[in-house]
Amino acid sequence: MTLTTVAICTYNARTHLETLLPAVAAQEIDRPFEILVVDNNSTDGTSDFVRELGCRSPVPMRVVREPVQGIPYARNCAIEESAGSEFLVFIDADEMPCPGWLRAAVDALDKEGAECAGGPIRVRLPGPRPRWLTDYLLLFLGALDHGDAPFWITDRKTPVWTGNVAYRRSLFASGLRFDHRYNRAGKGVGGGSDSVMFRHLVGAKVRMRYRPDMVIEHLIGPDKVRRRYFLQLNLTAGTKFGRFSEDGFGRTLLGVPPYMALEALRHVTSALGKVMTLHPEAMHQATRAAHMLGALNGCIQRWRQRA
Repeated sequence: MTLTTVAICTYNARTHLETLLPAVAAQEIDRPFEILVVDNNSTDGTSDFVRELGCRSPVPMRVVREPVQGIPYARNCAIEESAGSEFLVFIDADEMPCPGWLRAAVDALDKEGAECAGGPIRVRLPGPRPRWLTDYLLLFLGALDHGDAPFWITDRKTPVWTGNVAYRRSLFASGLRFDHRYNRAGKGVGGGSDSVMFRHLVGAKVRMRYRPDMVIEHLIGPDKVRRRYFLQLNLTAGTKFGRFSEDGFGRTLLGVPPYMALEALRHVTSALGKVMTLHPEAMHQATRAAHMLGALNGCIQRWRQRA
């Protein structure tokens, strides 16, 4: 029987773990699995709590500490710690698995021959949905739904995210890891290492499967239902794109390609117009403008570093 490791990377999320860990332990599959919690320097007693709960858990449960702050470091720690398993499944600390979630993940890897599998992420808001929070903006909270039918993922149009993803552990045998340049440390905003991983897997033509029955719910805190959060998230993502992207930008001025400067001006002008007219998609356009401004900043940072 092959072993599956369910990994949860966490920072000061003990209150979430109190409900998440029993929910994961209650998942039913026809093979052994363990729960691995990667404590990324929590100060809320996470490690002690996991050890105590593990003593009475029906499923083997352990906790390891990752001293370098940031989600890609914690995920890479989970990869190292799961070396004895055939499958590695990630779920975030602020999520909840629906019944059949783990069975669907393992079935995709074991029975269908996938090397990576993911499924729907349903967003659960802390209160009524604000009018400005469009379906487009929900994507930045991890919302994901590619329909009711399973299919093979062959391009970037139908991504799966690390909040709900399963890997065949052999994928990482050659040294593949999450890119720490796209770090999100502690309660910081923005990351992107899962997007970089997904793009790499698509480029490498890894067999990726979308499973509509592999469902989790993402529990959104009130701090994320704010306009400022979405703007900062996109500004940070844009900066990392401009600074670390391997795409060739061609001719540049101070590291910035002219087309990007023009595109940023167009998005900022459009965003200002929509905000002034109270357009329902004002925030949608504002996030695009923030991303482009971040990209300009990232290009300049890269130029300065290389100068």
